[in-house]
Order: sequence, then C-alpha cells, then structure tokens
Amino acid sequence: MQISPEVRDQLLALQKNEITEYHIYRHLARSTRSQENREVLERIAAEEEGHYQLWRGYTGQDVAPNRWAIRFYTLLGRVLGLTFSIKLMERGEQGAQNVYTQLAEHIPEAATVAQEEDRHEQTLIAMLNEEFLQYMGSIVLGLNDALVELTGALAGLTLALQNTRLIALTGSITGIAAALSMGASEYLSTKTEEADTVKHPVKASIYTGIAYVITVLVLILPYLLLSNYYLCLASTLGLAVLIIAFFNYYISVAKDMPFKSRFLEMTGLSLGVALVSFLIGLALRTFLGVEV
Repeated sequence: MQISPEVRDQLLALQKNEITEYHIYRHLARSTRSQENREVLERIAAEEEGHYQLWRGYTGQDVAPNRWAIRFYTLLGRVLGLTFSIKLMERGEQGAQNVYTQLAEHIPEAATVAQEEDRHEQTLIAMLNEEFLQYMGSIVLGLNDALVELTGALAGLTLALQNTRLIALTGSITGIAAALSMGASEYLSTKTEEADTVKHPVKASIYTGIAYVITVLVLILPYLLLSNYYLCLASTLGLAVLIIAFFNYYISVAKDMPFKSRFLEMTGLSLGVALVSFLIGLALRTFLGVEV
C-alpha cells in the first residue's frame, strides 16, 4: 500500500511510541511481585508490540525506543506505583487519538488500534491491584490531619515562643503524639468496619501514622535549619502547600479525581487554621504577658 510522506512520518512517530511503551510495560512487569499485575502488564505489552509490528508493515522500517522515557516511567513505577506511572504515561497520549482519527482515512486498522489503546486505560489498567491505593483513605487521613493540625500548632507556637529550637521541640512532641493517636484511631475505626472493607486494621493504622510522621518531619525541618522564626513559619507554610499540591496531583492521576478543587480545599483549610492559630498565639502572648 502506497502512503504519503506525511502519513509515513505519523506512522514512524506512532512506532516509536508503541515500542517505547512495550519496553516500559515489560520493565514494569518484571519489577512487580504480584503475579496478577504482571500478567496484566504483559498483556498490554503484547498489544503494544502488535501495534508496532502493524505500523512497521506499512513503513518497512524499524524504530528505536525512547530510552529516557523507559528509564523515567520504570523508575516512577517503582517509587510511586504502577497505576500512577501508567496513567501519567497514558495522559501524555491524549493527542494520539487525533492522529488515529486522521490515519483512519488512509489506514482502516487505525480505528481498531485507537479502540485497543482506549481499552488499555478503561479496562486493563483498572485490573491492576496495588495495596498502596487500597489504603489511600488512611494516608489521606494522616496527611490531612498533620497538615491542618501541625501548621496551626506551629503558627501558634511561633508567636507564643519565638524560639526556633523550642518551637521544633514542642512541635515534634505534639506531632509524634498526634501521629500515635491518629494511628490508634484509624485501627479502631477500620476494626469496626472490618467486615465491609478490604483494609487490614493494623496496616491502615501504620499507613496513617507514617503519613502523619513524614508530614510532621517535613513541616518542622525549617525550624531546625533556619534561625529567623518568621522565615521558618513562611517556609513551613510553603512546604505545606507543596505537599498538598504533590499529593493531590498524585490522587488526580492515580484515581482519576479532580485536582483543582481538592487542592484549593486542603490549602484553604490548612492556611486558614494556621492564620487563626497565629492570631491566637499573638493574643495569648500579649494578654498573658508571657516571655520565653
């Protein structure tokens, strides 16, 4: 079949994309311990290779994969999970649907490939089973509570104590105690709902506690590194916003949830509590006449 130079260039670009994704799925399949997930990833990889061979039949040319993309998405899958890595990669292919529509006018198989690519995202990817995502509710609980409670506590302590080391010490004690409390509460809550959930109470409490402690350590870090307590507070609030942005972006990709509304809600809540606590700390220091 004769194809125009323009169509040939489009097919070569698709070939490169298909062979790159083939290698990414194969690498991710080898890195997962779950036999179920490995089989799903190998099925997707086989389809990607089939698409590559289809386009190669038209171009008569082999194409090298994008090695950087293979390394990037494989590392991302190992660090942040298979679902996040794959969905982020698939997001970058939304423009490919327009290419398939254009190619369908010249190559009938393009419409079939487009449907199979859509099925990857709709069906096969949905079959992936990751423990981390099952406990996302517990992680959200620990993260959100730590952000709201500790930003508020640190803001109040900053005005009340005005000593970075003392603020870091007090905040650490408060944060760790709260983490233990949240972990215990999540254990009891999950234990009560055990019949209606796949979550294990102990694992749920551990995920909640770890999320809380990590958030506490990040938020307190400026008070250990800087000497100006106002700069420490500003840095802590900035880190809180970054944590909220990163986490909500992760959720928006991995679980197909809206980013903007959740980000604004969590940011407004955390900063609002911090502002109120800051004013309370100022008021208590002024009216009680406490000097540290």
